[in-house]
Amino acid sequence: MQTFIKLRRNCNRKYTNPHVVDVQGNNFKELWAAIVIAIKTSSFIAIDTELSGLGSRKALLAESVEDRYKAICHAARTRSILSLGFACYKKLDNKADSTYLVQVYNLTLLCSEEYIIEPQSVQFLVQHGFDFNKQYAEGIPYCKGNDKGGDSHGVNMRSLFVELLRANKPLVVHNGLIDMVFLYQCFYAHLPDRLGTFIADLSQMFPSGIYDTKYATEYELRFTASYLEYAYKKCKLENSKAIAGGGSGSHVFLEFCKYTGNMQSYIDYRPCLDNQNQDGALNICVQFSAYGWCPNGSQCSMSHDTDLIIQHDEKIREDKRKKRKRKNKKKGSQGLSETCGSPQGKRSHFEEAEPDQAVPMSEPVLPEHQEKTASSEPTDAKHAFEPGKTASENVNEESQPEASSEAPDRPKEKKAEGGTHRAGFDAFMTGYIFAYAKNLTENTEESGTAFLIPACLNKLFLSGKSVPLHVAKSTFSKSSKAHVHKMEYVWGKSTAVNPEGTA
Repeated sequence: MQTFIKLRRNCNRKYTNPHVVDVQGNNFKELWAAIVIAIKTSSFIAIDTELSGLGSRKALLAESVEDRYKAICHAARTRSILSLGFACYKKLDNKADSTYLVQVYNLTLLCSEEYIIEPQSVQFLVQHGFDFNKQYAEGIPYCKGNDKGGDSHGVNMRSLFVELLRANKPLVVHNGLIDMVFLYQCFYAHLPDRLGTFIADLSQMFPSGIYDTKYATEYELRFTASYLEYAYKKCKLENSKAIAGGGSGSHVFLEFCKYTGNMQSYIDYRPCLDNQNQDGALNICVQFSAYGWCPNGSQCSMSHDTDLIIQHDEKIREDKRKKRKRKNKKKGSQGLSETCGSPQGKRSHFEEAEPDQAVPMSEPVLPEHQEKTASSEPTDAKHAFEPGKTASENVNEESQPEASSEAPDRPKEKKAEGGTHRAGFDAFMTGYIFAYAKNLTENTEESGTAFLIPACLNKLFLSGKSVPLHVAKSTFSKSSKAHVHKMEYVWGKSTAVNPEGTA
């Protein structure tokens, strides 16, 4: 244990491979202290989950947010979390720029109660490297709902969740409403029946704030697409460009611990290579380009390579910029302006939509040689969610970075398929997006606020809606009884809240 806690930092600020620590039942106790220390000393924590299913996709996209919550609650009560990813980002104040020490953990879990596992979820996870044999043999056990006996004591998942709450760190998710509901049911308490009560509980569980990088990508960074892998690689590319350009302002750098001895056997070194230019026609899958998911999966003949998708989007963006510039110069018009802040291929963040009106998802960016058809955009919940995750959460790892950068001579009609879909690495990508957005905010705004990105504080993205879900207690909502009792245990004192159903 001492060997692990006193690990040296990797001082190479130009990082290559994120280090993901695999945690399961046979090493959970050994790594417990290190995980807790990483949580307590972090500046913010990013999380991600892998689920056994979600149930009806149509219900998850119901027009009423209350109905959506009920559908997610049903899924959380009948399904389970298969793995949980923690990415602890600690800002190093003695370093120049925005330098973070990052520790990433991938916890393989096994619910001790009966739960539904959907065939589509199994197929999806197996295709992306999830080891069900390992899960059933070595998964960390847990029970859902309220505490049972000594569940909140000792080395177990419920105790770890209590440590997360006590640390009082900003929590970062990507399209995280589903994650938050599952975390509450699996490691905290029985879910309340009403959305308002759940939100009231959530706002007190994480007083330092919850940040959704899906919302940040859509409304602050304003990228062409906002699914996790695209947003991460786009942030990484923009940060690399800023460093290479030598411009003013700080940049994001990462450091990782160097693991020695027995610890090396627990580490999964995830390849994370930079984009490289690849010339020639790009046969990009329109569906995957827009949503990070394709119904044809590995059988799709078009490219799912996110590096190529970003490169293609950049080319289209630059071509349109030049075209507008030539047009403006030719006409000599002063009324035309370049609205480069709005994402390519979508309305300016649904500005025309009414506050509670359901709006279509962002339109895919079409390669120039393809025509947009009616089938190019998903119209129902089935296409909006991939088994086990929401569409925007699905990194899918189908565009493996090393395939796009190390094998430029591969047939262009073949996409880079394969790799693994891991909660730990997804959490790492979520944290990186947040670190980049936070750094961008600090470079452009003079703000003394204690919150990291004020515009994104406590706003959870809602698919198909023009406004987010605000995590703030309403004057008309009360906290649940289970939450009040849990808070008393977490903080060791009574909380100044009135439980639901009390005077």
